[in-house]
Amino acid sequence: MLRVALFGCGRIGRVHAEAVAGHPRAELAWVFDPVETAAKEVASQYGAAASTDADAVLADGSVDAVIVASPTPTHVDLLTRAVHAGKAVLCEKPIDLDIARVDACWAEIGAADPLVMLGFNRRFDPSFREIRDRVTAGEIGRLEQVVIISRDPAPPPAGYVATSGGLFRDMTIHDFDMALFLLGDVVEVHAMGSNLVSPEIEEVGDIDGAVVTLRSADGALAQITNSRRCAYGYDQRLEAFGSTGMLIAQNQLPTSVRYAGAERSESAAPVLNFFLQRYGPAYRAELDHFVSAVEKGARPSPDFADGRAALVLADAAAESLRTGRTVRVGG
Repeated sequence: MLRVALFGCGRIGRVHAEAVAGHPRAELAWVFDPVETAAKEVASQYGAAASTDADAVLADGSVDAVIVASPTPTHVDLLTRAVHAGKAVLCEKPIDLDIARVDACWAEIGAADPLVMLGFNRRFDPSFREIRDRVTAGEIGRLEQVVIISRDPAPPPAGYVATSGGLFRDMTIHDFDMALFLLGDVVEVHAMGSNLVSPEIEEVGDIDGAVVTLRSADGALAQITNSRRCAYGYDQRLEAFGSTGMLIAQNQLPTSVRYAGAERSESAAPVLNFFLQRYGPAYRAELDHFVSAVEKGARPSPDFADGRAALVLADAAAESLRTGRTVRVGG
């Protein structure tokens, strides 16, 4: 049984706690949060020990793995300390908002050949993974174009946006990883942004909508479309177009029921309205991959390098938005 320590009891931390508790080969041993009441609440729910002392948790030799689900500014420190304590690590995205800190982190831990997995859970969404597997198998010939649509149902609070690192590092980073997952190396990035949704987001210096175009090393193109608001729910779609065909993953609905009548046809229930509904199975599959990797001593995917690669694209998009130019990345 893999003994897991959870760092962070916010919204995403509680998602991970539930996933660990429901996994047949893992148990939640420790829950850490600097807010004692939060740590105790989650720990008592799942029969774990609670602590506000990270060192005490990491000193427990019976802990095999750590999930870092704390705020982004704490990721590098906790990840580094966990690796030095001999733990496998599943770290939520992004590793950090600053690529220099990400590189310094790897310089500190890389020699240990650590087992570090990044929390890009959308790779484990059954529909998206099936598209990638079928593209890899050559079902649609040479991949030529990818379309990724990701729109949130409502904008986050301005206070969150102000410390998020911006739309590209906070939201689009998932889509950058998906583009890399499908395309491989990306060599060019061009981004345009807008402020059409939230005056509060504009006031803190961020954008609330974006279209980003990517070119892969072999010439395939990807287009990412983001918005901080979507009137009809959590819009999550993916299209892969190739020389011999196309694969599409549409939005998911609560059921497949459609209505037809005199006033409208093909009417359906609204799309799922929150990431916890849409990606619940993906979080569980992500954890299962992590548990299996630790059990086998295998390298997980996505790993630290994948986390860095997505941040590089986010930085390139921010530069493109600022300059109005296409930005070259990679070699």
